[in-house]
This record gives sequence, structure tokens and C-alpha cells, in this order.
Amino acid sequence: MITIHPFSTMAPNWLRHTILFTLGLIAQASLLSAAQVEDGIVAIVNSDLIMLSEIQRDLASERERIQKEYRGDALARRLKTAEYIALTSMIERKLQLQEANARSVTVIDQEIQQAIRQMKQQGEPVDETNPADMKRVREQLTLLKIVDRDVRSAVMVADSDLKRYFQEHRDRFALSEEYTLSQILIKPRSPDDMADAREKVREVMIRLKQGESFEDVALRFSDGPNASHGGHLGLVRQGELLPEIERTIATLVPGGISDVIDTSEGFHIMRLEDKTPKQFRPYEQVRNEIQGLVFQQKSEDVFQTWLTNLKNKAYIEIKFESALSGQPTTAHAPRPLPKSKE
Repeated sequence: MITIHPFSTMAPNWLRHTILFTLGLIAQASLLSAAQVEDGIVAIVNSDLIMLSEIQRDLASERERIQKEYRGDALARRLKTAEYIALTSMIERKLQLQEANARSVTVIDQEIQQAIRQMKQQGEPVDETNPADMKRVREQLTLLKIVDRDVRSAVMVADSDLKRYFQEHRDRFALSEEYTLSQILIKPRSPDDMADAREKVREVMIRLKQGESFEDVALRFSDGPNASHGGHLGLVRQGELLPEIERTIATLVPGGISDVIDTSEGFHIMRLEDKTPKQFRPYEQVRNEIQGLVFQQKSEDVFQTWLTNLKNKAYIEIKFESALSGQPTTAHAPRPLPKSKE
């Protein structure tokens, strides 16, 4: 998967200045709401053009979602952000496809058909009679190939990298604490029944303090689904309980009974039968898992360096002002000069 990052943070200085200058000119305009502009050039990427209609087409579903969720200034900000993310994605995609073409990366028809079968198996619709769909599949395969060739093949993971990651992220590979629990749950039948429920809770606590069996009291008084089994809940892992209950359980020792815990579900009285502390899995047991994580992390780093190099040697001109406002601006962003091939 190719991760998209904000373009202005990774572009050369001249491009960051162009973007910032242009944003100031069009602060009140929105590409997605520029109804008066049928089409126009949004950006030039070497020999390729990015058109306003492409941005609008790619953003159609996202625009609809944003317009349903936001209003006013928040809507304008969200639309603006979506526009620049879409433009970033298109610029980076153009650069990668251009590099693939320069490196003679090709995709054969058999690979396309195999990809389509896999996409359909995963529930992703592909219309084989639609040229746009077929182009999208071919381009995605091309991107995967060029990234595999130029990025992933350059990634090396040493055993020292794996051990360092293990030491720095040991908690990630630990097994959570486990509790064996029993519960008595008293549920108010209605808001008006709260006083009766509290009285029932008081009686339960008195009986437990007098030494009655937790199982017998649960069987008689509990409204929980496990009441017929003496309130026994079985094994529960840390993180699976309501926060209020988990905080209380953490303070108990095996055999301990909690005070009354008031939650949205009712009144709980918990008994901790047993506790298994957090266990750290040994390095040998998680080595393969770590290798995948470290390889992915290194691949991301190498990919971003590779993509930055493509941008730095490319000619990229952002032409937001005409595409967004549909009218000439009072000032123009400086036109960048092509980068020399250093």
C-alpha cells in the first residue's frame, strides 16, 4: 500500500512557496464549489497535466460524505483539505507512473486478469468493459511493480534491527492479564425501581459479609446471564471489561470480593477467582512477526526518500488560482523553473 503524506512538507522549497502563496490568494475559494469553471489545468507534472475535472471526479464520493457531516466554516475547511490531499495523491501517482515508464515497467494482460479475479473475490467491483476501470487496474499493478523494484528490493532487515525493535516494543508482544471472575449483577427494572435495586444490593452485601457462599447468593439474587451457574463468568482478558469494573478488579487478590460497582448496566459485585499476570513472549516466538513489522517500517522510510527524490528532480507547477476561482487573480504565484538534472 502506498501511503500519501502532505505534499507541501515533502516538496522542494520552491514548490512549498508556490503552494503557500497560492493558498493565500484562494483562501475563500473552493475547487469543489467552483461551479463556474467547467475545466482547467490544476497542475503540471513534467509532461503530464492534472485537470480540474480529474480532481472533481476523484473527490465526488468524499465531497458527498463531507457535505453530509459538516456545515459552514468546518465544511469549507474539510473540503479544502480533501482537495489538497487529492492533488497530492495525483501528483505522486503521476511521478511514479512516469518513473515506471522510464524504467520500462510493463504489465501483461494475464496479470491484469489475475488481479481482476482477486478484486472480485474480495468484493471490489470491476467492470471489464469500462476502459477507465481497466486503466485503473493496469496503473495500480504498474505502481506495485515499480515500488517493488525500486523500494522493497532495497530494504534490508538485520537481526540486530529485529532485536532492537523487540526491546523497544516489548509491551506490544505481551499477553494481557487474564482474570477468572464471578459476578452478581442487580439490574433496576426501571428508573422508578432504583430504590428497590439498592435495597437488594445492600442485602446481598450483608449476606456475603456474613459468610454466605458467593455462588448461592448469585443463584438467588443475581440478574446476570450466568446466575444459574453461581455467577461464574470464566476467563476474561484485560481490556474486555467495563473500565469501572477493570479498575476495581486490578486491586483485588484471588478470592477477594469487590465493593458495589455502579455502571450503566446495573450494580455489580465481583469476585476474583484467579489472576494470570501479563506475560512477555520470548523473542524467538515473535521473531517472524517483528520481521514483518520492521520490513514494513523500513519500506515506508525508503519509499518516502524515493518519492522525495522523484519530486525534487521533477518539474511541478501548481496552478490553483485559475482552477479554483475561475477568474484571474490580482497577483500570480512565481512560476518555478525546471530543475536541472544534477
